[in-house]
Amino acid sequence: MLKWLGKHTPFPPLDTALREPGGLLAAGADLSPERLLDAYGRGIFPWFGEEDPILWWSPDPRLVLFPENLKLSRSLKKALRKDYEIRVDTVFEEVMRKCAEPRKDGAGTWISEQMIEAYCRLHQMGLAHSVETWMGGELCGGLYGIALGEVFFGESMFSRRTDASKIAFVHLVLQLKRWGFHMIDCQVRTPHLVSLGATEIPRSEFALKLKAWTDGPDRTGKWHFDHDLIE
Repeated sequence: MLKWLGKHTPFPPLDTALREPGGLLAAGADLSPERLLDAYGRGIFPWFGEEDPILWWSPDPRLVLFPENLKLSRSLKKALRKDYEIRVDTVFEEVMRKCAEPRKDGAGTWISEQMIEAYCRLHQMGLAHSVETWMGGELCGGLYGIALGEVFFGESMFSRRTDASKIAFVHLVLQLKRWGFHMIDCQVRTPHLVSLGATEIPRSEFALKLKAWTDGPDRTGKWHFDHDLIE
């Protein structure tokens, strides 16, 4: 049975997550910073519809990207030579709202006002970050996520021009690699992320890596990327 969380109820063990729908672990509680940080540190994230209770997930297997495994296609290498500007943590809420806009595949609308408010709190605490691709003074792509220790937890991305979100993602991966981050959590398998080098690992292995790597040096506060990431 699905466990219902009260305000102070701890998360159940990951191996109690349902097989159908795969990875659903618990429901309830809140999106307070304390609850969210505890969740991410354990390999759990919230994902729920506007009319649903808060639902907590820990899928098995887990899609991750180890920064050294980043793959750049020929077309993406060409895109990285275009005229664009990467900004970091300048319009976090706007990035979230653009990620929340409906897409052709119907994805994106799960980012509710409740979610935006919760992650903006984490951003104000220096724990959630946005990476933004700007072209001609226009925000045309980007992503956001949470950093704990030496792990980045990617949440969502958007693109209004071809490859704009991929450009932001590549800069993120290269900067995280330079900073000594070990892993980027991509949550669940998508062809888009697999093409960039992401791979699936067992949930049990993912949880062990989190224990080892989320206690490392943190980079709390506003981020600034190096300007020589793309050679």
